[in-house]
Amino acid sequence: MEEKRVVITGGTSGIGEATAELFVKEGARVVIAGRSKEKGRAIAERLGERAIYQYADVTREEDIRRLIEDAAERFGGIDCLFNNAGGRTGGTLETVTEEDFDHAMRLLLGSVVFGMKHVAPIMKKQGGGCIINTSSVAAIRSGQGGYLYSAAKAAVTHVTRIAGLELGPFGIRVNAISPGAIATPIFWGGSERANELSEEENARKMEKLKKSLAGATPLPRAGLPEDIAWAALYLASDEGSFVNCQDLVVDGGRTAMFVEPPR
Repeated sequence: MEEKRVVITGGTSGIGEATAELFVKEGARVVIAGRSKEKGRAIAERLGERAIYQYADVTREEDIRRLIEDAAERFGGIDCLFNNAGGRTGGTLETVTEEDFDHAMRLLLGSVVFGMKHVAPIMKKQGGGCIINTSSVAAIRSGQGGYLYSAAKAAVTHVTRIAGLELGPFGIRVNAISPGAIATPIFWGGSERANELSEEENARKMEKLKKSLAGATPLPRAGLPEDIAWAALYLASDEGSFVNCQDLVVDGGRTAMFVEPPR
């Protein structure tokens, strides 16, 4: 990853933060994107001169375009885009509203589609690159996420394959990572909620969550953001140069388990 130029959305907490930290450690230069300005700036300062924070609301195409163009201008190109931003979505089959639907699709699917749209010309011009999209085990199994969340993530997995076919001839690899139950603040309201709590309260919630998730997979521990960061590192690195159109499931074996259907 030495001197690779990377953009990570949803980079101010959880999986995005862990990936930014690992990529910088491995020698990459990283733009950390997200809406939490204070947290993003603090992470960039902690990681040093190889990390830069940029505000971006990925439900807006204009913000995505500006993020990618600014990163390409600053670095002279982009070697890897990690479309990782996400969050909670509401609405069941009988209660979903138009607003629920629009928000879920813009946040979870639109951010991926428009991220790929705006980075593709840059990567074509430089002769290649790598795109990683965060999907979910909810895309392939029921009972792993809400109604809209599952639908959007299934679409992310499929557009990943289609994009990999379209962009592969230009040397651009497109893959997805489907995390299982990973211990992140999304379980108690996401990064915005976590920022409202003290470090002690967040730590208490995290330890409680880890104990709860430890029983959710055949492996006797919870999944951690670092587990997904290592998967992203493989896909983004030269060692993953022949991997394209794939959905890498990192779930401790959870999708192999029988899950009782909802009643």
